[in-house]
Amino acid sequence: MSERLRLWLERDRRGAGYHLRDAATGEAVSWDDPRLRVIAVAGVSFRAGEVADASFDPGARLALVPEPDNEHDPNAIGIWNGERTLQAGYVPREVAPELAGDEIAVSLWRAGEAGLRVLLVPAGSWVGRPRR
Repeated sequence: MSERLRLWLERDRRGAGYHLRDAATGEAVSWDDPRLRVIAVAGVSFRAGEVADASFDPGARLALVPEPDNEHDPNAIGIWNGERTLQAGYVPREVAPELAGDEIAVSLWRAGEAGLRVLLVPAGSWVGRPRR
């Protein structure tokens, strides 16, 4: 049985988002760590107004919503704000089929005017919310 993933979000000096830190060891965690995924949200350019909403600010919990009836991709997974009132876009097409379906999603980084990076971690993981 693997140990539960526990991460702290550490604010970037420029305020664009968060870096990751292992809560048990205090060591920095790379976005390439095999225990997690950091994805660029697909389709953000079509929803720039929604993505600008504070509900997608770095540190916010997000909802992953499968769309099995999506006519373009039955594996599509929408990325919504925590209240499920605004959609940012989608999990990239090549990543969606690899997900278990119960991941935790957290907004991690704003990338320019219409970009968003999202942290995906296995269910049961702990992600420390940033202090405001």
